[in-house]
Amino acid sequence: MGRSSGQRIYLDYNASTPIAPEVADVMRGLLERAFGNPSSPHWAGAPARESVEAARGKVAALLGCSPSEIVFTSGGSEANNLALKGVFFASDRPRKHIITTQVEHPAITEPCRFLKRLGARVTWLPVDGTGMIDPDDLRRAISSDTILISVMHANNETGTIQPVEDCAAIAREHGVPFHADAAQSVGKIPVRADDLGADLLSIAGHKLYAPKGIGALFIRGGVTLEPLIHGAGYEGGRRAGTESALMAAALGAACDLAADLTGMEQVKRLRDHFWDGLKERFGAGVALNGHVVERLPNTLNVSFVGRVGSEILAALDGVAASTGSACHADRIELSPVLEAMGVEPKVGMGAIRFSLGRGTTRQEIDKVIAALQVAIV
Repeated sequence: MGRSSGQRIYLDYNASTPIAPEVADVMRGLLERAFGNPSSPHWAGAPARESVEAARGKVAALLGCSPSEIVFTSGGSEANNLALKGVFFASDRPRKHIITTQVEHPAITEPCRFLKRLGARVTWLPVDGTGMIDPDDLRRAISSDTILISVMHANNETGTIQPVEDCAAIAREHGVPFHADAAQSVGKIPVRADDLGADLLSIAGHKLYAPKGIGALFIRGGVTLEPLIHGAGYEGGRRAGTESALMAAALGAACDLAADLTGMEQVKRLRDHFWDGLKERFGAGVALNGHVVERLPNTLNVSFVGRVGSEILAALDGVAASTGSACHADRIELSPVLEAMGVEPKVGMGAIRFSLGRGTTRQEIDKVIAALQVAIV
């Protein structure tokens, strides 16, 4: 796969997915039909309201909850912010303690840092070399001031799946609301709010073949949040702003597709074929980042030991993937996730995340393996 090949291979599905044809069809059908305000009681508003509520029902069906427990947002980041800040501002406790992990997405870590400036105390749970937390660390961290525990379901970089069920059970024992960022896991592994034990759960449309700009937050009945956006009483008073029937319907259609996980078995086989091919060609020169078993079926984060990931990707013209390190003034800076895992710089600097999707083929994987063999000499 040289510079002249012109072929493009997309292996960055954890960053964003293409819009599924079925989702695009739903959107096209609504462009003219559902132009009214969903809150308007007349004929123009009715189709928009019907589309929004039908979509809410589809999201709820995927997560196994009531439609009334679903709030549409502009994406996963807003959903996470609403969960964290909403609980913080709704709490009347004089001291507010939040527990999260060292490997969260910035949509969790940055709100936590913001809330620290407002007086919150934040505990960052450590992870082991596979990127997994120990629920016993959570148990020891809880105090009488704890108002929220937030643990991501699956890591966006390594794919490591956290023991959220155990963490949620511990939270429930102490009467503390539990939030899970499920942006990466929905559509790849089963995600049911009750099975996970979550009181709050975030999803992002563009991670499951819907457009960017739409997401949702599951809010279990009885959980009180202060809205981030104040105004008219849309979304049950939990998020002001006129709903987009178009985007909501897109997310609903994507959730319909995400309910069928049979295709992920093939994706997992391709991922394992990819890893086997890399081990065969590079041996000890390639290392896996993340848990061997408890990992998303589409995610392969590997380090090419002693190499620089960005340089390898630059040599793979036409291959879209992500690196786990960055070069700054002749030094390598690991991602916070790899750093928290204790990955050595000489290993972590060669990290590349390949994330597969529904459109990935074995032929593409084989071409990338061959191209890597040429690039890494």
